Amino acid sequence: MNEYDNSGKGSTCELLTMRGIETFSGRVRYYLEDWHIVSTSDSIMIDCPRFSSGEAKGIVLNSIRGKDVFILSDPFNYSITYKMRGQINNMSPDDHFQDLKRILSAIGGKAKRISVIMPMLYCGRQHRKQSRESLDCANALIELEMMGVSNIITFDAHDARVQNAIPFRGFDDISPRYQMLKAFISDYGKEFIAENKMVIISPDEGAFERSNNYSSALGADVGMFYKQRNQKVIVCGKNPIVSQTYIGGNVCGKNVIVVDDMLSSGASLLNVFQLLKEMNAVTICAFVTFGLFCEGASLFDEAYEKGLFDKIYITNLTYTPENIKDKPWLRLVDMSKYVAYIIKAIHNNSSVGRMIAPDSKIHNLMKQVELL
Repeated sequence: MNEYDNSGKGSTCELLTMRGIETFSGRVRYYLEDWHIVSTSDSIMIDCPRFSSGEAKGIVLNSIRGKDVFILSDPFNYSITYKMRGQINNMSPDDHFQDLKRILSAIGGKAKRISVIMPMLYCGRQHRKQSRESLDCANALIELEMMGVSNIITFDAHDARVQNAIPFRGFDDISPRYQMLKAFISDYGKEFIAENKMVIISPDEGAFERSNNYSSALGADVGMFYKQRNQKVIVCGKNPIVSQTYIGGNVCGKNVIVVDDMLSSGASLLNVFQLLKEMNAVTICAFVTFGLFCEGASLFDEAYEKGLFDKIYITNLTYTPENIKDKPWLRLVDMSKYVAYIIKAIHNNSSVGRMIAPDSKIHNLMKQVELL
């Protein structure tokens, strides 16, 4: 039986793939073709060629008039390159976002409806304005709205309140916690999540609501590390951490899951692992929606060898280098079928409520585990 209702076959939609998300998009397309949601032939092709100066243009290679269009974009795939003045350049999030706008401009209002699926929201960490700062995420959403985008679908937005910038457009912030738990239980079984044996940990106050959702679904205790930052200094765009103080129940002898939306350099997460190990936590795992590994994985290799943690679960919603995918401490959680269900629901004008709040599915999963 399918995880979600798959009855009924209506008209097809079009799935457009920006550079850098081709592999994931291919997996999504596999399900959509099987369900007859997208056509198996005459798919819409797009391109963003560049001139030697670094300038570019967006091209839609066949007609898109009257189509229900879904565009998949991963602004954080730094492995994609282009040439400028004979030099190889890696695409930045700004480059990816500019290419997305080029394709929207090339569509030129001829599509019936446009939905953008951007798993990790562009500039999502710059979601609020303090003093004389830019408000990049809100500005980006407004640009997409002005270019005709009707729906924006993202996962674990750093702060979903940024959607207030576009109150008259659809904005769906999806949680991957059902898929995370399903993968986790298949690895560790029900013993890990037994009553009074597990604690959900938020690495900072910003991730507490996300951690509390896991805690509520599993009936587990929740704890949090409070980060004190030096507000007078900015290093790599953020205030450095001065100290981390734990607030919550005892983790001694407990199994622990640390929950966060993204892993950038990983220094903060590794510090939390160290503190939890000093507090005598038994098994330490992490659920991280987006594993960027901006500074590589060597520090995680060292921490794993020292026994500071057991496993990190990340989704395949953003780019992960091949040499990191094979790490013994990493588990990649496939989200392609989930995204396909979301596209199907929106295309058929159905509710995506169960996907935004998957607590009932998690409850059913827990009941199945008890029957094993």
